[in-house]
Amino acid sequence: MGDSRPVLVLTNVYDVTADVVLRLLAERRVPVARFDPGADLHTDASLTAAYRSGVQRGMLRTSSRELDIARVRSVWVRRPSPYEGPAGLSGQDRRFAAEQSSWGTGGVLASLPGAHYVNHPWNNRAAESKPVQLSVAQRSGFLLPDTLITDDPREARGFIDSTDSGAVYKPLWNTAYRVDGQPHSVWVREVRGHEVTDAVSVCPHMFQAKVGKAFDARVTAVGDRVFGVRIDSPDLDWRRRQNLMTCTPVEVPGTIARAIAAYTVGLGLAYGAFDFAVTSAGDWYFLECNPNGQWAWQPAGTTAAIARALADQLEKGPET
Repeated sequence: MGDSRPVLVLTNVYDVTADVVLRLLAERRVPVARFDPGADLHTDASLTAAYRSGVQRGMLRTSSRELDIARVRSVWVRRPSPYEGPAGLSGQDRRFAAEQSSWGTGGVLASLPGAHYVNHPWNNRAAESKPVQLSVAQRSGFLLPDTLITDDPREARGFIDSTDSGAVYKPLWNTAYRVDGQPHSVWVREVRGHEVTDAVSVCPHMFQAKVGKAFDARVTAVGDRVFGVRIDSPDLDWRRRQNLMTCTPVEVPGTIARAIAAYTVGLGLAYGAFDFAVTSAGDWYFLECNPNGQWAWQPAGTTAAIARALADQLEKGPET
């Protein structure tokens, strides 16, 4: 008899990427519950958890089903809506409800007994930090571009002027930003020492030696499997104009695969989207790892393979 324990997918209703994996799980007759805690609990859903000595139990109720959360096989933390509190509240009442939901609902869903997480939300949070990424990447054996994080303009200018190949600026977090009321993305861009002003002292900035790359590479890691694509783009930051980039499958060198394995183990990740700058000499420089990066934009064969690997992770559940 097959495993009847369900897979819980935490994501928003507009997440079409999740649908690709959900269809595979349906074909395999794996029971799945899709839930968006930041939104659904304000409409027709409820979550209850009880704790007693030696016993933890709970129930997730939606308009269509009841789920015993103690029996969840795997949890896929995909793209859930943020905890913002009910729209009918305002001011500090809404902030209070949002924080209680984040720590209460989020805490319950992050501590389901015996569930396999892809990825655990607390591991995701730690792995999103750029300083953490660089530190773990260094220990894992990756090549790193020389990097400086500082709020001292003099340090920033000195670092930039000392680089032979030039330097780039990268935000430490993709903070929502608007210009004239319109959403604005802060892309990776080249920077020169004379451009650095005293405004750097307002907050930490990250500067990095520019890699003389032949191409970019994205390596998607799912468990112990890696899927590589080469990205050719006219832009320093290929995300800026994705309609101009081309992607082709590329073999991942063994040294990189081993470093990825060490990195994911070090941060407790079952999934990671790694970005590299690759030189003409064949050196792969680690740039970052998004623990919940998008993957369905890659070539069809790669996308299908990643979807199958994710379905395998969710179907197998926790290690025994």
